[in-house]
Parts: sequence; C-alpha cells; structure tokens
Amino acid sequence: MNPTDADQDLDVAVSVVDITDPADPRVADFRDLSSVDRRPDVAVRADGGVGRGLVIAEGVFVTQRMIASRFTPHAFFGVNRRMHELAVDLANPSLAGVPFYRASAEVMAETIGFHLNRGVLAAAHRPAESTIAEVLDGARTVVVLEGVNDHENIGSIFRNAAGLGVDAVIFGAGCADPLYRRCVRVSMGHALLVPFAKSADWPGDLDLLRAHGFTTVAMTPGAGSVQLAEAVGAAKVAFLVGAEGPGLTEATMQRCDVRARIPMTRGTDSLNVATAAAVAFYERISRG
Repeated sequence: MNPTDADQDLDVAVSVVDITDPADPRVADFRDLSSVDRRPDVAVRADGGVGRGLVIAEGVFVTQRMIASRFTPHAFFGVNRRMHELAVDLANPSLAGVPFYRASAEVMAETIGFHLNRGVLAAAHRPAESTIAEVLDGARTVVVLEGVNDHENIGSIFRNAAGLGVDAVIFGAGCADPLYRRCVRVSMGHALLVPFAKSADWPGDLDLLRAHGFTTVAMTPGAGSVQLAEAVGAAKVAFLVGAEGPGLTEATMQRCDVRARIPMTRGTDSLNVATAAAVAFYERISRG
C-alpha cells in the first residue's frame, strides 16, 4: 500500500507500517479473532491452558477510549481511512514509536478471520489488576456482579455504569472475563475506563464493602424485598445483581443489608440483568 498525498500532512506519534501479507508475523496479536482456541484476547483457553490474554479494542470510539485508559496500546491494525480519523489521538506523545499496521480491508479480513466493518483494532497487555479496596477508595456507588457470565450483559453494565454515575464494578464468583473482546466492544470501551476488581473471597469480600461504609442492596424480586426507591438513599450504595434466571444466591443475599425490587407490571417478574442494573443506577443518580 503506497502512502497517499494526505499522508504527507499526517502528524502522528505512531510508526506507520504497511502490511500486505495476512501471514505477516508482525500482526500476530490480531490474528484469528474468531477462533475459540487461538484468539489472542482469551486469558484461559477452552482446554484450560493459559491464553495470551491481550485486550483488544475494536472501532474508532473504543480505540480512543483505550488510548485514554490505563490499558496502553502496544500496536494498532487498521485501514488507512480509520488511521486518518484517529489522527488526533495517534498524535499522543505516549504512543511514540508504537506501530500502526496499515492494511487493506481484504488483508485485515484474512488476518483476523472476518470482515471488520469498524476498520481498526488496538491491542494492549493487561496491567496489574486493581484490588477491591483500591476501587472503593473515594467511590459512592458501585455495582457487584455474581454469576453474570454473558459477555454482552457485562459490556452493557459497564456502559450503563459509565453513563449513570457508577464509580466501580466488582466481580464476584462465576462471572465472565470483563476484558474479553465482546465485553469491551459492547461497553463502547468503558470496560477500560470504569474501575473494576475481582473478588478473591466470595461472598466474604462483601465485608470489605461494609467496612468502607457501603449499604449493600441485593436486587431481587423475591419475598422480603422493598421497592427500589426505598433502598438507594444511603451515602454509599453497592447494588448486587445476579445471573438471569437464578439471580443472586441466598448465601449472598443473606450478607446484604437490604433486598430491593423494581416494580413490575403485566405479570413480568424481572428484567434483563443489564437493564435492571441501569434502572437501579438511574434511581440512585436521580437523587442527586
């Protein structure tokens, strides 16, 4: 791919490298994204082995949010048009020398395993994980997930959290990887910006929330729950949500301060977990 006249005026910090061969080893971090066993964003492979666990941003908006996050990109892969759309972001001095592998849409499709309409990818290594105590520092509203293993739901929860004033996400037992490519994409990159931490002692780590002054609110339509509006007024609130279907375990709910429900109509007992979380976040933020 030959540089265009427009490239002469492109002022970026990255190093632009043209790729014409899908087998080029320099784009290995982006290869086989549709493969269950070989995709680079898998931390634990299906056979139990250790995967590469890279964080992959997909599309212009998500790539911009990766650049602005603690997940520092070490490589980009995209078509010429997307590189120009990202020119301001790619001029960031922190990206000096980072390769932007430029290719045609056809070469990208052969490399990653499918046609990518969004036209650009970025890859980052995973930084050290934050602790629960770290993400609770200064927080007033957090959401705690138990058994939520659907990547799209997790991505949606991050996006809702970002837009509705939630300070952090905490993962209890049985949750899917929040840095899986689909989670990051559905979150519109907010999984890279909203602080999160994983519990190492579940549900015992709920005691850490209490020690930090949080009122823990278990979201459940079950008996003994109060209406949501009655449960969101404390100075610090942690909303707990569980997997669709089973919901939160009884052991977890017993450790919570209050059980709360969203008023429902027409015989419906519950909402999608990401939607229910969004309702709770809005109820909380609407209190000012």
